[in-house]
Amino acid sequence: MMRRWKKILTISLVGLATFFCTACHGSVEKSAYVIPEEFDTQREYEITFWAKNDTNKTQTDIYQKAIEDFQKIYPNIKINLRLYTDYGRIYNDVITNIATNTTPNVCITYPDHIATYLSGQNCVVDLDELMVHKKYGLGGSEVAFDAPTKEEIIPQFLNECFLEGHYYALPYMRSTEACYINKTLVEKLGYTIPEELTWDFVWEVADAATAKDGEGTYLVNGQKVMIPFIYKSTDNMMIQLLRQKDAGYSTDSGEILIFNDTTEELLYEIAGHVEKGAFSTFKISSYPANFLNAGQCIFAIDSTAGATWMGSHAPLSDISEDKFVEFETVVKPIPQYDPEHPQMISQGPSVCVFNKEDSHEVLASWLFTQYLLTNEVQIAYAGTEGYVPVTSKAQESAEYQDYMSRGGEDNNKYYDIKIQASQLLLDHVDNTFVTPVFNGSASLRDAAGQMIEETTKAIRRKKVVDDAFIEKLYSDMVSAKHLDQITVDGNGKRILGKLPKESVILLWSLGIVWVLMGLYVLKEFLKKKKY
Repeated sequence: MMRRWKKILTISLVGLATFFCTACHGSVEKSAYVIPEEFDTQREYEITFWAKNDTNKTQTDIYQKAIEDFQKIYPNIKINLRLYTDYGRIYNDVITNIATNTTPNVCITYPDHIATYLSGQNCVVDLDELMVHKKYGLGGSEVAFDAPTKEEIIPQFLNECFLEGHYYALPYMRSTEACYINKTLVEKLGYTIPEELTWDFVWEVADAATAKDGEGTYLVNGQKVMIPFIYKSTDNMMIQLLRQKDAGYSTDSGEILIFNDTTEELLYEIAGHVEKGAFSTFKISSYPANFLNAGQCIFAIDSTAGATWMGSHAPLSDISEDKFVEFETVVKPIPQYDPEHPQMISQGPSVCVFNKEDSHEVLASWLFTQYLLTNEVQIAYAGTEGYVPVTSKAQESAEYQDYMSRGGEDNNKYYDIKIQASQLLLDHVDNTFVTPVFNGSASLRDAAGQMIEETTKAIRRKKVVDDAFIEKLYSDMVSAKHLDQITVDGNGKRILGKLPKESVILLWSLGIVWVLMGLYVLKEFLKKKKY
């Protein structure tokens, strides 16, 4: 009996120690990945690849073809594809599987998510040495296909994968945000779209578009529905507004700066336009494209990767054909406060490799990750939506240049709005930026968007948005997103913040159980000694 309880006590103690190591946003040090001197091509490997597609069968076909082509080159590596329709679900499943050591081998994800994967356990492979390895690095001598070199990856895109002093991913595709404009309705209101779009222009036109006749019909479109300005990603909206105003969001080390006077001013400005009926969001009203294509929206801001949903002849759409109206679509960069110094976010999925006990299995995963950056995969995937390839090798290829030159030849592969959106990013790579990535940055991003959502909902529900509302909103975001747990010391280094109440309760509970089991073991020991 006592032996059994000793075993239970030991397991509990280990579990408690593990919890202390992981629940506190700490980092469990693991030995660095060691690259094999030679890849064992005689062995069979089975690699799990988690990816996302937007219910786009063409994207699925591209993944499948990439896998088939790769397996022809490396027949001893079997790739199992698992598709998701949402990056959030990939993130949640990875977090769940980290605890059971059943993560995928290769995963398409975002740097914000990788930062969280790295907290608690160093389960993501540091790619620094792999990238430059002579044999198996990017474009290495023993890589059996035409992979790009490190120098051929667009530097701005590669830098997005640099976390805590190391590369933990490779960029896969990149996009930014664009403003899709119903030029026909803008001109009907008596305005001319400027060369450089500004916030003042967008808000003025959006407010003007809210005018109705005596029967409640909007004058600009003759319909009962009109939401002049809809923003798909309100987290991007707040982040870019703050960047354009040179206001605080966060530091690279994770210090939270978003709860400032500029944020408050922006929320008041947005509230004023919501009150006029000029603004709404995707989460409140639905996809911007649905309203734009039905003539019920003038400014729709969405990713350039969403261009195939935008316009009178969009090849992808969630509305029926009879709801479409004919109009001229103009694609512009997002509105700016200072058009001479534009600021726009760079976004898009990256690919990370997860650590496994078998170093050869990791190397097999790395080889497949490289294959996703070949021209064949990059150009094919970029053609499905308004993404751009992440390598100069692909961008400068004759095939991609031919694709970009044929905008408007049809409303599918060469859909003009999609190609214009891609060109927009290619023309503005130097004007793009990324937000700091750290454990907790995903929560901060959520808070940035939710503040706009909550302010918009409050106005629509006839609530008062005043100083008290903003103060409570700030407090709610800090609490709900656990932003008070991210602390920075005097040297700008993140340190352990206050644990959530649930974690404190769990720790105390485990401690009490441990003490009770210890007392029981002591009691059994004394009883045995007595007899």
